[in-house]
Amino acid sequence: MKKIALLSLITSSVLLAGGYKIPESSLNGVALGAANVAHNKSADAAYYNPANMVFMKHDGIIEVDMMYIGLSKIDYKGNYTSRGVTTGPYDISSKSEDFLIPTFHYVSPDIDGARFGFSMTVPAGLSKRWKASPAIKSAEEFTLETIELNPTIALPIGSQVGIAIGIRAIYSTGVVKAQPVAGGLMSQNMEGDSIDFGYNLALSYKPTKELEVAVTYRSKVTLSTEGDADLVYNSTYLPGTYSLNGNYSVSLDVPVPALFNAAIAYTFPTNTTVEFVYERNFWHAYNEINFEYADPVAEAIFGQTKAKNWKDTNTFRLGVTQELDNLTLMTGLVIDESPIPDSTIGYELPDSDSVSISLGARYQFSEKLNAGIAALYSMREDRKVYNESLSGEFSDATALLVSVGLEYKF
Repeated sequence: MKKIALLSLITSSVLLAGGYKIPESSLNGVALGAANVAHNKSADAAYYNPANMVFMKHDGIIEVDMMYIGLSKIDYKGNYTSRGVTTGPYDISSKSEDFLIPTFHYVSPDIDGARFGFSMTVPAGLSKRWKASPAIKSAEEFTLETIELNPTIALPIGSQVGIAIGIRAIYSTGVVKAQPVAGGLMSQNMEGDSIDFGYNLALSYKPTKELEVAVTYRSKVTLSTEGDADLVYNSTYLPGTYSLNGNYSVSLDVPVPALFNAAIAYTFPTNTTVEFVYERNFWHAYNEINFEYADPVAEAIFGQTKAKNWKDTNTFRLGVTQELDNLTLMTGLVIDESPIPDSTIGYELPDSDSVSISLGARYQFSEKLNAGIAALYSMREDRKVYNESLSGEFSDATALLVSVGLEYKF
């Protein structure tokens, strides 16, 4: 039985953490474009660089944030090819999407030099919906939700070095809907979830009061998703001897690749801190995907090993922090690459290179309490695509992040 190439929609949906990673996991993370790795003395150090916890004052810190994410619609103009037949030209748009994401960060009081940290974040996620043909054939809906729990411990080595190690526990859920053939002749509706583990490491070095250097590493986490899919395959329309109409167990392993950060920050006599972060995303781990059904008929029709061939990418982050008497001002710039080659890009993840700008502020109400607001605006490049399925251009993709947060020392 010939396997259906359109199944790339399911295998892509689970790794939307890749092209749509969410590194901004706190108010400062949004305000600085996540350029808060080397210079970080807030509770979100527990996530961005837990080694920095050893350099904080002896107080414990708790931070609670609420972040809004707005994804614009994405326009597509061009042709579409399926089963050797090219149709078009089309002029269609995806639906816009809105999310509210809470995050939490905690740093313990000093315990004989050691510090414990804990973060609850959303490291990745996406919901991409199309309601018009031909996008509905492969990407009627893609929704990925994740929650990461990240406990960490940090230890000092002398007075200038801190090291840390942590455990990553990621819970993920996904929903995928598609109608490769209209009229109920062929469709798929999948839901699945997973709990998977990894680790993170951090090293901070402060040779002087003004200069700060850090490296961090977050390991690959393989999402071992298991779930069920409602499948319909009508052989009276599509040649073959099989028919499907029911619920089938499905599983797949998808890597969320490793991440490396190297950061350097310098604080000037004006209390102005400038930080540069180089980020390497090891997307080559997403080389191929194997989608498996326990039922042999479902496996014969819908199962496949499909090449993805994502590439490693670089991200460059620049953040500036200005501390005043009771007010802290922040701004950031991010240049980010897309890991997806032209050969495997599709409606489910029309990703492209992006540039983001950000700003934010915190106000110190008392010695123990401060609050703030931040915003980040991301502009994705228009992208021309020529592959086996698409011949056209994706355009007008933007994202807006707004975060409000409250931090308390005890």
